[in-house]
Amino acid sequence: MKSQQPLLSVRELCVDYITESGDVRAVNSVSFDIMPGEVFGLAGESGCGKSTVAFSVARLHKPPAYISGGEILFKGENILHFDDERLRSYRWRQASVVFQSAMNALNPVLRMEEQFCDVLIAHNPGLTRYEAIKRAQELLAIVDIHPSRLKDYPHQFSGGMRQRLVIAIAMALNPELLIMDEPTTALDVVVQREILQKVYALKEKFNFSILFITHDLSLMVEFCDRIGIMYAGELIEVAPSKAILTAPLHPYTRGLGNSFPPLHGPKTVLEGIPGTPLNLLEVPVGCRFQARCAKVHDRCRQEYTALAEIRPGQQAACHLYADGLADDELASEPLIFAQAAGC
Repeated sequence: MKSQQPLLSVRELCVDYITESGDVRAVNSVSFDIMPGEVFGLAGESGCGKSTVAFSVARLHKPPAYISGGEILFKGENILHFDDERLRSYRWRQASVVFQSAMNALNPVLRMEEQFCDVLIAHNPGLTRYEAIKRAQELLAIVDIHPSRLKDYPHQFSGGMRQRLVIAIAMALNPELLIMDEPTTALDVVVQREILQKVYALKEKFNFSILFITHDLSLMVEFCDRIGIMYAGELIEVAPSKAILTAPLHPYTRGLGNSFPPLHGPKTVLEGIPGTPLNLLEVPVGCRFQARCAKVHDRCRQEYTALAEIRPGQQAACHLYADGLADDELASEPLIFAQAAGC
C-alpha cells in the first residue's frame, strides 16, 4: 500500500529569468505533489516551463535563472534551504536527472567506465575503484547492456543504448525520485516504447517515483499515473492520465491532445491550436490562454485563473466551470487519438 505522504511537494513555485528587457517569470505559482512510487507527468508545448520546473526540483538553475518564490519539499525538507553539502547528498542519491539529450549528457572523450566511476566514487568516497566497476557492471546489466561495454566510448553506442546508459548512471545511487526531462525526444517511436517499458519495469522493481516531462501527450498518457498540463508558465490542469485522455477539462488540454494524429482508425482533420505561445514579457490581465481560446468570455479577460477541483481528483484553471459555461462537448468528448484507440 502506498504511503499517503507525498515524496515531493512543490508549493507556489516561481522561477524568473533576468533579461535586458526585464525579469521574465517562466514559472508562476506552480504546485503539485508526487507520491512514493508514482509517475507524475508534466506536458505542454515548448517554452511552457516544464524543464524549468525539473531543474528547480534538482536545484540545477544557474544565472540568469533564479527561484524567486515558493517551496520544494522533499520528504518534508525544503530543498531551497539546503547548503552545498546537503545539496550534494540530495542530488543523485535522493533525486537524479535523466537529461533530454543523451549524447550531450555523456562525455564523448571518456570511456563509460570512467563516467560511472566518477559518479559512484564522488558520492561514496570510501568506495574502491574495483567496487565502483562492479557496481557499474550491475547497472549495465539492469538496462540490458553487456558489462564488457564499459570499455567503450559513447559514440560506439546507438541512440537507444546511450539513453539507457544515462538512465543507468541516474540510478547508480538508488534515488527515490527520477526526473526525466524529455528523455526520448531524439529517438524513433519503437525505441521510445522500449526505453519507457524498461524504465517502468525498473520503477516497479525498485519502487522509485518519476517526474516525467514531455510535449508528447499521447506518449505520456500511456506512461504516467497523473498528468499536469502547463501553459505559459502555469499549471492549468491536473488529472489522472485516463481523465486527460478521455475527458480533458481545459480548452488548451483539448487543443494539445487534438494536435496528435491517431495511429489507426479513420482519417480525421486535426484541430490544432490557433495563434502563437504567449510572450511572457507581455502577460495579459486574466487568463494567459485567452488570446487562443475559442471559449473565451469577459471574465477570462478580467480575472486570474487558479486551479480548482472540477471533478473528484481532476483540477483545472478555467472560468468556464465556475461560470457554468462549459458545454457537454468540451467536458466529455474524448480527444481525437483517444477516439481512435476506442476510449
